[in-house]
Amino acid sequence: MKFLNEIGRYFIFMGKVISRPEKNIVYYRQVFREIESLGINSIGIVIIISIFMGAVITLQTRYNTESPFIPMYIIGLTARDSMLLEFSSTIVGLILAGKVGSNIASE
Repeated sequence: MKFLNEIGRYFIFMGKVISRPEKNIVYYRQVFREIESLGINSIGIVIIISIFMGAVITLQTRYNTESPFIPMYIIGLTARDSMLLEFSSTIVGLILAGKVGSNIASE
């Protein structure tokens, strides 16, 4: 009989965990807190890592294209195009996955 009592208490507890709060404003407030915490507060780290990646790509492009026939402005165009077209979405996704995952795990 005690076993059935414990199972009943467990299902009552799970019902309270899954049930909705009394007011919907609780959901909205928590959603906006999470957006700020996970999204907006991640902009700084993304900017810092993107600046350093751009610098590294520019240096590597410069050292790999040492030719008198290639104008210097081509290095900047190449670095810009490679950052915007190829690296931006992938690297930002990886950075955000790491930061957001660590924030969620630490909470």
